[in-house]
Order: sequence, then C-alpha cells, then structure tokens
Amino acid sequence: MHYSLFIRCLAEFIGTAIMVALGNGSVANVELKGTKGYHGSWLLIGWGYGIGVMIPALMFGTISGAQINPAMTIASAVVGSFPWQEVLPYIAAQLLGAMFGQLTIVLAYKPYYDETTDVEAILGTFSTIDAAGSKLNGFINEFLGTFILVLGAVAMTADKLDPRADFIGLGFLVMCLVVSLGGPTGPALNPARDLGPRLLHAIWPFPHKGSSHFYYSWVPVVAPIAGAVCATVLWQVFLTK
Repeated sequence: MHYSLFIRCLAEFIGTAIMVALGNGSVANVELKGTKGYHGSWLLIGWGYGIGVMIPALMFGTISGAQINPAMTIASAVVGSFPWQEVLPYIAAQLLGAMFGQLTIVLAYKPYYDETTDVEAILGTFSTIDAAGSKLNGFINEFLGTFILVLGAVAMTADKLDPRADFIGLGFLVMCLVVSLGGPTGPALNPARDLGPRLLHAIWPFPHKGSSHFYYSWVPVVAPIAGAVCATVLWQVFLTK
C-alpha cells in the first residue's frame, strides 16, 4: 500500500519521537539524581536505545520505512533508493520528532532534573558529549558506529522476506552498538537524535544548566551522514547483484 508523503512524514515524526523518548529516557533514568535507575548500568541505556529503535521500526516500517534518521534518509537518496524531493520533509519530521520525544522526557523527569546539579549529566540525557574532549575521536566513533548500523540495516532488509525479523535484528544491532561503541561519545549514530534534543536543551530553563556544547554539535551530524553514505555506497557497488 502506498501512503501519502504527509502520512509517511507523520510516521517518521512519531517514530523518531518514540525512539528518542525511550532511548534518552533510559539515559535520564541512569543519570538524573533520585531516579529508580540512578547510577545504573550502561546496559540499561543499551537496552533503552535498542528497543527504542526496534519498536518504531515494527510500528512504521511498512509505512515510511521507519528511517527515523537523517543519515539513513540522505544515504538512501545518494544511492537512488529514496527520492531527493522527499529528503527535506523527512528530515524535518525526524528533527521535530526528536525534539518532541525529548520534551516528553523533560516533562516526565522534571523533579529529577531539578535535583540534579551535574550539568554534564543533564546534557547527557539530551545529546552526546565526547568523553575525550576530542572532535577527531568523536568523529571516528560516530562514523564507525553509523557505518556498521547502516550497513547492517541495508543488509538485513535487502531480501524483504520477513521484515519483522529484520526490524528486531536492527534493534539488537543498535543495542550492541550503544554498548560496544558508547563509551567515547554516547553515541548518536543519528543527526536528529543529537541535534533536536540539543536545541531543546539550549532553550529550556533548567535550574542547573551548563553549555549545550554547540562547538561539538557538528560532529554527530556530519560523521553519521558520512558513515551512512559510505555504507550504502559499499553495499550498492560491491555487495548487490
């Protein structure tokens, strides 16, 4: 069944909002003072983001493709599997969805944001922070993680025989990437997931608010796009019949 661009963009908006709410919600549960999961394991965040990608994929995969990631949208357009004229509407929906999803977390965890005085812990519930203080390290981490994510996604969905199994596999791949490559930066692996919440952090009046680190914000935007494009080109040129 073919859906209109509006319906597909609405699916991308809702899907990205759910992904950010579940993913950054798990970060808030671990990082914010007084929550039930305070100082919990990084595995909680891995599970949150893995399921946070899996659920929207299962919900909207057959409607919009559940790209929920501008890097995936741009990379698909580069190799000709997605129309360029729909790239900007999709990205706008994804970015707004990420901001809305983050807003739900801010409202749900408001008492714990008020209690938390660690400004980097607060920012970490919104967007990525390079632990080493190195843009190069962050770029490598985001590029590598997104390359693996997108290559895995296009490979798993190539046969189109059992999309539900593919989407479940994608969720586990995200979970593994967060656990294995999450140490240096977070990671984002998705420009909307990082930039949308970062913009909300910049305008929201927290009691204990630090910098939104916009000097670093280009890294989780440019590196995932570069990684995604390289992955789709590799698949298209060398690994498809």
